Amino acid sequence: MLWLLTTLVMSPASAHEVRPAYLQIKEVVRGRYDVLWRTPVLSGMRLPVVLKLPADVHTVTPPAVQELTDSLVERRTIATGPDGLAGRRIEFRGLEATLTDVLVRTEMTDGRIATTVVRPSQPWLEIGASEDVGLVSAVYIARGVRHIAVGVESLLFLLGLVLIVKERWMLLLKTMTAFALAHSITLVFATFGWVNVPALPLNATIALSVLFLGPEIVRSRRGEASLTLEKPWIAAVLFGLLLGFGFASALNGGGLPRAELPLALLSFNLGLEIGQVAFVLLIVLLQRFLQQLEIRWPRWVEALPAYVVGSLGAFWTMQRTALLLGLG
Repeated sequence: MLWLLTTLVMSPASAHEVRPAYLQIKEVVRGRYDVLWRTPVLSGMRLPVVLKLPADVHTVTPPAVQELTDSLVERRTIATGPDGLAGRRIEFRGLEATLTDVLVRTEMTDGRIATTVVRPSQPWLEIGASEDVGLVSAVYIARGVRHIAVGVESLLFLLGLVLIVKERWMLLLKTMTAFALAHSITLVFATFGWVNVPALPLNATIALSVLFLGPEIVRSRRGEASLTLEKPWIAAVLFGLLLGFGFASALNGGGLPRAELPLALLSFNLGLEIGQVAFVLLIVLLQRFLQQLEIRWPRWVEALPAYVVGSLGAFWTMQRTALLLGLG
């Protein structure tokens, strides 16, 4: 448990910043293309990846840049020779030094549409070499798992719920199911743009939710009673609804066409659930292992998880409230 807490504390505090870059190339007439290049922005800094088109490609209209809150969008029109871009290489310089991917969508006048994922291990693409739907879906499942793995707030909240529920397995299953359903609802609503929540108050509220669990874990250890201890699924629903909006930023910043969002959304959410289940199982198995050792821990060690959750929640709440009020 100490190792697990150390890992959480040392993890990055930004939980929802794994958005891919996005490149769309649409052929309007033979040898002429509209290009959209979208790169995510984290803490005011653009992802350090540069789009490098083939050397003999001509720019018809100069790049027009639009600054959004979470990304930069660049549009231009290019022209090539009569053979077009087929078999030509497009590079993404700097991608190899990042942890994200580039989603590439190409549309040709003959009706061919291809979606390709470019990874840091091979930061270039040859037009015409496409991946099937299954591979693209697998990428979004992996992104969902990774999203949970680096999401410190969600991991701490899951840890807190497991510590509160203890070994009441049916209640744990009910609580985790409520959490999954709740964040799935708001993930769908936010991804399709039906509901929008400003990032600063959302992040501050998520931190406050983590802070709330700290004292509840202490009450649980003391044998006290509260609504959260008796019905932890209520807290799971409330936090899940909040967290779903945060999860949606990983898809909204990708620039996917609306027609392709359902597959990405389904795959990403499946990855989230896989990551959550794996983390909860890890905690449960670790607890059982420590019980088998029959070690008599000092009281401060037994109380440490509650104070780690509460202290980090308090720190993030103050930090994000300061940003919300313009004091940061």
